[in-house]
Amino acid sequence: MAISLDDAKGRMDKSIAALEGEFKTIRTGRANAAMFEKVRVEYYGQEVPLNQAATISVPEARLVIIQPWDPSTLGDIERSLQKAEVSVNPSNDGKVIRIAIPPLTEERRKEIVKVAHNSAEQARVSVRNIRRDLNDQTKADKKEGLGEDEAKRLDGEVQKITDASIETIDKLLETKESEILEI
Repeated sequence: MAISLDDAKGRMDKSIAALEGEFKTIRTGRANAAMFEKVRVEYYGQEVPLNQAATISVPEARLVIIQPWDPSTLGDIERSLQKAEVSVNPSNDGKVIRIAIPPLTEERRKEIVKVAHNSAEQARVSVRNIRRDLNDQTKADKKEGLGEDEAKRLDGEVQKITDASIETIDKLLETKESEILEI
């Protein structure tokens, strides 16, 4: 079975998209609704993402307002936010939950940068695993009659796609790092 370079590119693009999603949830010191994407709330007997139980708005750079669609779930949402690993302190006024985003300390910024670096490294490993799978497929195809020149060409194309994907990951990391370290 010949390998598909489009398939390889698509799989690597999915790894990059996953990294972008991960970066959206990393706190940067500014209010951002994506910080709460991983928060799950008990809502009518089911665990649902917070954005399916409430409206999340960011009226100011350091303030998030969460307005539940059903006011009776306000307590559940507040408890979920306190349990979640978003390191914020919600305040409930009976109608909405207000979350003031405090400025990050230098030490906390460095910890968050490490988290971003780990996420980027996982994406790089994923891309390299895709490359390895494709190179293994090329070797198998060579045994089934694929020519030496064609195999080298395919390996070269896979490497070009891999290099481009890793370069994209590095640029995303650089952007996120500067966002985190920005005061």
